[in-house]
Amino acid sequence: MENTAITSSSPKPSDSKQTRLIALMRRKRGASIDEMVAATGWLPHSVRGAISGTLRKKFGLTIVTEAVAGRGRVYRIQVG
Repeated sequence: MENTAITSSSPKPSDSKQTRLIALMRRKRGASIDEMVAATGWLPHSVRGAISGTLRKKFGLTIVTEAVAGRGRVYRIQVG
């Protein structure tokens, strides 16, 4: 019999990069692309892709965005 130990090198779901994005965008002040890049280590186009593909399409979250002076475009998850 073959010994096949299962090991996980991926982070726990509570500390995934997607979870970090969601937490940042749920803040009252939202999150800019630069803040999300710093939190995940992804490139800006990857953050935008995750917002569009995973968070909006796959998870069905409503993301609102606005231009904020001094911060650029800020993204928030609309609650309710």
